[in-house]
Amino acid sequence: MLAFSTATMVAALAVQAVDPLPVAPVPVAPSAVVADEQRVPESPIVPVSPPVVPVSPPVVPVSSPVVPVAPVAAPQTAPVPAPVPAEPNAQKDIVVVGQSRDAGDPLRGVNAQAFGATQAVDSAVVGPVARVYKRKVPSPIRKGIHNFLYNLREPIVFVNFLLQFKPGKAAETVGRFVINSTVGAAGVIDVAKKRPFRLPRRSNGFANTLGYHGIGNGPFLFLPLVGPTTVRDLIGGTLDRLLLPTAIGSPFTDASYTVPAGVLGALDHRADFDETLKCLHDDVGDPYASSRAFYLHRRQAEIDHLHRRPPAPPPECQAALPATRIPVGAAGATETVPPPGP
Repeated sequence: MLAFSTATMVAALAVQAVDPLPVAPVPVAPSAVVADEQRVPESPIVPVSPPVVPVSPPVVPVSSPVVPVAPVAAPQTAPVPAPVPAEPNAQKDIVVVGQSRDAGDPLRGVNAQAFGATQAVDSAVVGPVARVYKRKVPSPIRKGIHNFLYNLREPIVFVNFLLQFKPGKAAETVGRFVINSTVGAAGVIDVAKKRPFRLPRRSNGFANTLGYHGIGNGPFLFLPLVGPTTVRDLIGGTLDRLLLPTAIGSPFTDASYTVPAGVLGALDHRADFDETLKCLHDDVGDPYASSRAFYLHRRQAEIDHLHRRPPAPPPECQAALPATRIPVGAAGATETVPPPGP
């Protein structure tokens, strides 16, 4: 009780010591007065907390020491040495040695062997005999044999000019054959080339006809007893040799004629070509290739002449080709007629 009375007294003294503040009347707006004197409940006040702004910690720059870096030179590529071929081992490795083959001469290996064998026979027998024939037999006799053999070819020349659609030259060939076979003593004297006839001698054959109509040479061949030729010329030459025996028969089928005519023709041809063969074979690195180029150019020149085309530039030794220059017409022009192919 004593404690309650003491506390009451202290509280009363404290209220009297505080000066109370005057309270002013609060005006009320007329709109706030409700007719039915009901008070509008106040909307609750929602406390709004201020936005929290995140504060990033201060960044303290740390300066690292700068170390200068020297420029690095680009690496140089060392040259790669070429591979050194290993030496062949005679016991383990197999070494194949090949010989290059001419793309235009697929039979070069066989032809070269035949050429070598033919040259050996020619050097030992044919060449010396032909030179003796040329040196010992008088020129008028050799020339008469030459004219006689060529006159027998005139029917072959005539037929092939017809096959080449050249009737004018075919008619001249007939005239030559008739004149020389009669007035010229079976062709021993070439009267037709002289005045007043002036009919030139022309070389022609089935091989030229095939080439004139566009048939190619085919592979080059070098055959014993035949010499340089091609597949086309071999076929054409065979037809030339068969024409008279087939069309006429005897004496062109008798050995009594064919053997002497063949021997004399070979000697006459070899004698005419003696200087040319020396040029083609002597002091030449590859006699076979030289002979092949000469033969192919000569044959192509004959076909170009039939087409009236200018021939290609001749190879070496072309100037040594034996030929007969015969006057053609009254103007004194000449036509070169090469001898028949070997």
